[in-house]
Amino acid sequence: MIRLDALLARNLGCSKTAAAALLAAGRVRDESGQVLTDRRRAIDEAALPLPVNVDGARRALVAEAHVLLNKPTGVVTALRDPVHRTAYELVRSAPLYGELRPVGRLDMDTTGLLLWTSDGAWVSRLTHPKHAVPRTYEVALARPHRPLPQALVLDGGHRPRIQALSALAREGAHPSLQAPPEAAAFATITVVGGAYHEVRRIFAALGSHVLGLCRVGFGRLTLPRELPLGRFISVDVRQAISTC
Repeated sequence: MIRLDALLARNLGCSKTAAAALLAAGRVRDESGQVLTDRRRAIDEAALPLPVNVDGARRALVAEAHVLLNKPTGVVTALRDPVHRTAYELVRSAPLYGELRPVGRLDMDTTGLLLWTSDGAWVSRLTHPKHAVPRTYEVALARPHRPLPQALVLDGGHRPRIQALSALAREGAHPSLQAPPEAAAFATITVVGGAYHEVRRIFAALGSHVLGLCRVGFGRLTLPRELPLGRFISVDVRQAISTC
């Protein structure tokens, strides 16, 4: 159970005192139009989301939030940055914005699927190496890569866990893969883990160079082809590991 003022405060990104003031002023109504004034009213989390109207604007109050952002290039995976625009700014209108944290990272030049969650336990569950949640990427390359050897070792002795690697037709590539005209080959790769610049290092070791990189899968969650760059959707994060 969760108190109404606490639930309202979390969803509006304000203090419980400010939420209580909204309730006392009659500015919050349920979906039938009844004014909600009892700040101590206990809400069963199993009944969420709770539809309400705040100053006439419809809101669905939730206790946790998980969103999938189609990250564009030119933004960093951070809550704040003194120089660059952040991916966090792109989920500003998401539920529980103030509590959202990224699940892993995508570098500035990589597009695609970036999960955000308000539940820190899910960040650990999805990113810790022991859980082995795979990530799938589509890649635009400067030239075709060499065949994958049985045991690929990267610089520093890192041994990537590659589940799949195959050629990809340009016309079959995800719309969010930013492929320059000079791209000579395309590939799709699934790796377990998230070492620094791992996919770029893999293709460098295979004699090619990454010109464009887009994450299209995280566990069983996939990046919708119709989702524009810079936009997000709410998802059930449990789907990412349902069969992983």
